[in-house]
Amino acid sequence: MHEIVHNMIEVRGLTKHYDNFTLDGVNLSVESGCVVGLIGGNGAGKTTTLKALLGIIDIDAGTIEVLGHKLPLKSSQNTNIKSRIGVVFDTCAFPKEGRVSDVELIGRMAYSNWDSNNFWELCSRFQLDKNKKVDDLSRGMGMKLTLAFAMSHNPSLLILDEATAGLDPIARADVLEILRKYMEKGDKSILLSTHITTDLDKIADRVVCLDNGRVVFDVDKDAICDIAGIVRCRTADFEAIKSSDALSPDAQPIRIMRNQYEIDLLVPDRTAFKQAYPNIVCDKVDIETYMTLFLKGERI
Repeated sequence: MHEIVHNMIEVRGLTKHYDNFTLDGVNLSVESGCVVGLIGGNGAGKTTTLKALLGIIDIDAGTIEVLGHKLPLKSSQNTNIKSRIGVVFDTCAFPKEGRVSDVELIGRMAYSNWDSNNFWELCSRFQLDKNKKVDDLSRGMGMKLTLAFAMSHNPSLLILDEATAGLDPIARADVLEILRKYMEKGDKSILLSTHITTDLDKIADRVVCLDNGRVVFDVDKDAICDIAGIVRCRTADFEAIKSSDALSPDAQPIRIMRNQYEIDLLVPDRTAFKQAYPNIVCDKVDIETYMTLFLKGERI
C-alpha cells in the first residue's frame, strides 16, 4: 500500500545553469488527481525541468520532491519510487533490433508489478504487432509503444514529454481517452509537456508556461478556457477601453497584440468585460492563444 501524498511533485526554486541557458527558480507542483500541462516555446526549459524531476541531471539550487520523497533519492528508496513513475520522452529508447515482444519481456524483468495483460491490450489498441522490430516502427508507433510500456506497471505518476507527437488526430484522441481512463480513480497524476496545446484544452486541470527558463504563468485551465476572453477590436475601441474606469483593475486587459488592422486584447474575465462593454465582442480563448498573447503581447 503506497503512502498518500497531496502533491505528487513539489518543486521549489529549481535552478540549473548551462553555458547558454539557465533554468531560473522554477516552482511547480502537481497535485494528486490532477493533470498539469507544461508548455512554452522551444528552448524554454521544459525538458530540462523533466530531466531534473527524474534525477537524470543534477541541479544547482532548489528542492524537488517526487511522490513525497526529496531528490536525490536514497538507494533504499530508488527502486520503489521509480517503479511508481511512468515516463515517456519524445524518442523511443528501446533497442532498435528488439521486437515489441522483447519490450514486454523488459517490462517483466524490470517491474515486480508489471501487468502483461494491460501491455498487450494497449498494443492491440495501438495496432502494435508483437513481432514488429522497434527500428521498423514509425515515430508515432514508437511513441505508442513507449506509452504502453509506461502505463503497464501501474504507475502513480506519469511524466510525459511530447507523448502525442507524431500521432494523427484520431490516434491522439485515442491516447487522450486512455489517459482520461488512467485518471478516473482520482489517485494518480500526469505531468504532460507538449507543444500540442489542443490536447491540454481537452485533458489538463492546470497549465504552467515556461519562457527562457522561468515560469511566466501557472493557471487553472478553466481560468483560461472558461473565464478569460479574447477581444479583437479597432484602435478607437481599444483607446476607449484603455482610458475607461468601468472595469476594476483586476478585470482590465492584461495583454495586447497589435496587428495590421486590429488589436487583440486578452482579458482575464470575459463576463465582466461583456458587462462593461456590451457592444464589443469578447470570445472564448484557447490555451495556445492565451500563451501567444502572454509571451508575445504587450503588458498594459
